[in-house]
Amino acid sequence: MAGVRTAVALREQGYAGRILLLGAEAHAPYDRPPLSKAVLLGTAEDSAFDVDFEALGVELRLGVQVLALRAADQEIDTPDGPLAYDTLVLATGAQPVRLPGTADLPDVHELRTLDDVHRLRQVLAARHTVVVVGAGWIGAEFTTAAREAGCAVTVVEAAGRPLAGALPAEVAAPMADWYARAGAVLRTGARVAAVEDGAVVLEDGERLPADAVVVGVGARPATGWLAGSGVDLAPDGSVLADEHLRTSLPGVYAVGDCASFPSRRYGRRLLVHHWDNALQGPHTVAAGIAGEEAGPYDPVPYFWSEQFGHFVQYAGHHEQADTTVWRGDPATTAYAVCWLREERLVAVLAVGRPRDLAQGRKLIAAGAAMDPGALADPARPLKAATR
Repeated sequence: MAGVRTAVALREQGYAGRILLLGAEAHAPYDRPPLSKAVLLGTAEDSAFDVDFEALGVELRLGVQVLALRAADQEIDTPDGPLAYDTLVLATGAQPVRLPGTADLPDVHELRTLDDVHRLRQVLAARHTVVVVGAGWIGAEFTTAAREAGCAVTVVEAAGRPLAGALPAEVAAPMADWYARAGAVLRTGARVAAVEDGAVVLEDGERLPADAVVVGVGARPATGWLAGSGVDLAPDGSVLADEHLRTSLPGVYAVGDCASFPSRRYGRRLLVHHWDNALQGPHTVAAGIAGEEAGPYDPVPYFWSEQFGHFVQYAGHHEQADTTVWRGDPATTAYAVCWLREERLVAVLAVGRPRDLAQGRKLIAAGAAMDPGALADPARPLKAATR
């Protein structure tokens, strides 16, 4: 998404120079969110972008793995030899974290690429007994599809609740019930010691039968190839981009899952591994390359997930909030959670309440002050709870 949208945005900005778009995968560029939904379930064959690269004058090269960046020569290295650049955009995304010792095991899967999904469709078609490692967003979405396909699913989560890395305990805890209602077994506080043929072995010695194992324990920026390049990286591996998504090297930008950026709104650097960031950031990059005036890149982070019959949306960043306000009962199918800092809305989670999310996202961007008492009334529109 980030690379394709940068190329498109450059043409929209009137950039007339040569654009070369490289991709390590052999497939035409595609959208990732449908992979864990329609493509996985077989209701769609792929999710290729509807972009006519030839008409845009964008040279697309697929199956090209970039090996290194040599800034002094303004070149990148590929298996076919070096390529020179005037301006370089890093949009390499993120790569899944693997369980140690499982790289060569044929029945251990990840869910990141189109090839991953094609392999997992065979798992669903066979109605295998599956162990999912990780109760994050990807784990929940795969479990939803696997149960719909008739697989027996056990989800193993090291933390004490699902979505432990994304949401506070009191907000994530009610979502544990979703697994049982879908017929999946959720095992929290359970760590994997090893994966063997036909089983996942937990640290306490228990063996869980598994025809297939799906790992969803997080992702890291795909930036290992930048070692020694002069591009400054954060401890989390992300490219340290500035407020205009420029890197520490002249003429080199970074956008999407591989880059972190300073947020004035939240007073900290953000690394956002979500689709909307890869959609919005390219406009800032393209403006910089085309020499257009553009303000600092400081979006309200946004993402969504479809799991267990629930449409879950989140906007903002809640970690520095001092007040949490519930809108509705989490035991129902529609409720929301709002986070305030000094009475200003900084984040909102909406489950089955898309209007709350749409209004909340605008109120966060505006820095709106809210009345907590009015905000707690789910019958009142979010925008009607401003002070």
